[in-house]
Amino acid sequence: MRRLTIVFHHAGGGHRSTADALKATLAVQDQPWDVSLLNVQDLLAPLDVLRKATGLSVEDTYNLILRNGWTRFTPQLLVVLLGTIRLAHSWVVKALRAYWSQHPADLVLSVIPHFNRAIGESLLGPEKIPFVTLLTDLADYPPHFWIERESQYIIVATERAKQQALALGHPADHIFETSGMVLKPKFYQKSIVDPVAERMRLGLEPDCPTGIVLFGGHGPRVMFDIAKRLDESNSGVQLIMLCGHNQELAAQLKSLKTKKPVAVQGFTQNVESYMTLADFFIGKPGPGSISEALQFHLPVIVECNAKTLPQERYNAEWLTENGFGIVVSNFREIAPTVQRLLQSTTFDQLRRNASAYSNRALFEVPDILETCAKRSVAPTPIETTV
Repeated sequence: MRRLTIVFHHAGGGHRSTADALKATLAVQDQPWDVSLLNVQDLLAPLDVLRKATGLSVEDTYNLILRNGWTRFTPQLLVVLLGTIRLAHSWVVKALRAYWSQHPADLVLSVIPHFNRAIGESLLGPEKIPFVTLLTDLADYPPHFWIERESQYIIVATERAKQQALALGHPADHIFETSGMVLKPKFYQKSIVDPVAERMRLGLEPDCPTGIVLFGGHGPRVMFDIAKRLDESNSGVQLIMLCGHNQELAAQLKSLKTKKPVAVQGFTQNVESYMTLADFFIGKPGPGSISEALQFHLPVIVECNAKTLPQERYNAEWLTENGFGIVVSNFREIAPTVQRLLQSTTFDQLRRNASAYSNRALFEVPDILETCAKRSVAPTPIETTV
């Protein structure tokens, strides 16, 4: 049985969920892989200067920023993080090589940014271990966030990311474009939920336009503002609010008196079951949330401004280009935006566009990994032209 190591970390939720989804799917292939997961933050804990200074790891700090809506500061955090990684590059490569010597693999797959140069260099040598980078973002932004010359193979979900890999010098036959982002297996299964009965069970009206509001695993304060603005505007919509681990937010929303029902849920492993009850999606332009909404053919409303995470800004552009939703500069505009979305001609067109988007990435990636493993050539640095 071939050995695959998937490198991930816990900053945000998409990296770990991608790793888990692939591990579960690869385990039931006709020629199954022996899959192990490597949390790079555990391996490189001695480098975590933030933990030494504050007691919080980089992952914890990133998630704290998301939970409190302090995303305006992420560019500064990114500069600090990248500077630390560059300074410690040789140490990181050495630590990774030591890990591979104790935990050999036949193929290494990275589903994280920042460390792909070091991972690629650590695999150079007589063992000829193929190295694949799978982007869990729709594009490589800022440059070298994901795509490095040291990656032997690149898996992307958009034409933009493919062109970025080509521009960096990667051969076209080493770049694989999937039909979308890798989602959890449950998002590819046909729903057996009765939407009308389930809405009523949650205290919602069976025939009222329904929006689902989701900002990842750490619901920010803006979710309360969205619910309040929509209620005050007499929008006529009801909401499903998924608050993640933010129990204070959930309590505030439950105490909010509104004209239309609001169903409030804390952290859940069944986001897909709530998606089936909605008509449209409101949230941040995260690639995972957007992809999950589109999997259920939901038109999307997202915000994009100076507070948006740098790596998520292209996602808003991608949504607009493909006609999957509406991008606002500030959620203070949410009430008129929802009104515009629900106009029959606009909603019908957005719904058709979303319905035409067919994402089978979870089942495409195993075939791509099979191809990479069979080629099994040693990674070589890509020459660049000056």
